[in-house]
Amino acid sequence: MVSATLMRFVSPCWKPSVEGENSSNGGDAAGRAEGLLWYKDSGQHVNGEFSMAVIQANNLLEDCSQLESGPMSSTESGPYGTFVGVYDGHGGPEAARFVNERLFENIKAIHGTEFTSENNGMSANVINKAFLATEEEFLSLVKKQWLNKPQIASVGACCLVGVVCSGVLYIANAGDSRVVLGRLERAIKDIKAVQLSYEHNASIESVREELHSLHPDDPHIVVLKHKVWRVKGLIQISRSIGDAYLKRAEFNREPLLAKFRLPEPFDKPILKSEPTILVQKLCPEDQFLIFASDGLWEHLSNQEAVDIVHSCPRNGIARKLLKAALCEAAKKREMRYSDLKKIDRGVRRHFHDDITVIVLFLDSNLVSRSSFRGPLISIKGGCGVSGNGKGGCGVSGNGNT
Repeated sequence: MVSATLMRFVSPCWKPSVEGENSSNGGDAAGRAEGLLWYKDSGQHVNGEFSMAVIQANNLLEDCSQLESGPMSSTESGPYGTFVGVYDGHGGPEAARFVNERLFENIKAIHGTEFTSENNGMSANVINKAFLATEEEFLSLVKKQWLNKPQIASVGACCLVGVVCSGVLYIANAGDSRVVLGRLERAIKDIKAVQLSYEHNASIESVREELHSLHPDDPHIVVLKHKVWRVKGLIQISRSIGDAYLKRAEFNREPLLAKFRLPEPFDKPILKSEPTILVQKLCPEDQFLIFASDGLWEHLSNQEAVDIVHSCPRNGIARKLLKAALCEAAKKREMRYSDLKKIDRGVRRHFHDDITVIVLFLDSNLVSRSSFRGPLISIKGGCGVSGNGKGGCGVSGNGNT
């Protein structure tokens, strides 16, 4: 029997009221956009199936995302695998859009230069270098645009990346997005939620301790402001790509808006761009991965999200997770989900954040076959939603989508 608590969350599986529910089964290769919602209900990647969905709340969609299935290297003989990226922008969409175009390309290029017959898989070192290269490229862009567009110095993105390659899972995170694994516990015949990333958010004591250890001479490195811990009283996250105004002092001055300027200069970056990286071999009990920006996790616990994925059909499961989160957001404001759906972008940000969800199912037969080439696909999430435009969006590939 399904418990009453679980029923509250999995009910979207059987109710047809999710945004876009009745329009498609996700057959469009590039996904579909309907107002503030974008979704790709189902598709095939090298290691199994996937489902993606995005809901917009800001005036401009600040979330970007991508799924790449195919070569993980610029070298023809390099490994095949699956790459997932969730980029949660803040201050504007520019950094997230930039990362969406450059990070995976940098991973392939760096892997290509380091490729050898003995070292032909993915590595944490390659991913770390790609993050740093993407950061440097974006800071160079900030420098070029600084005088004409100073606000670009205050734009950044939280970056969560997952790579499945040769039976190994790589998770890299800088910011407060999260990835959760659904793992089969054979002893109890149930699916357990296993969080694989941790947030770089000043609300977490260990993050504040790290900041104090990195900046021992700054008693104001983290400040409690309006009951929220913030780095220098300005931002909650401690790692990101972008946020040049807290990386280089040259961008923390006029013509930057006064609210972003610090009273004293700094001689080393306040925020870091290096991700924390987890590497682990996948096992047959590992069923699926849920990648999502923090907007989802504000409303659903890890186990609630895993229970929904485990209990519902795979097709459209990312949209089901979105609806469960939005139902909770509406409930917290004592309103109906049907009324929340009527609220337009901008105003809607008062009720929930932009939310991106990518569910990656893991077929153990495919994961274990390192030589399996599988379908090629490249898809960017959020294309065509209201106010997002077409820049940086698209899909290519010959996969079964």
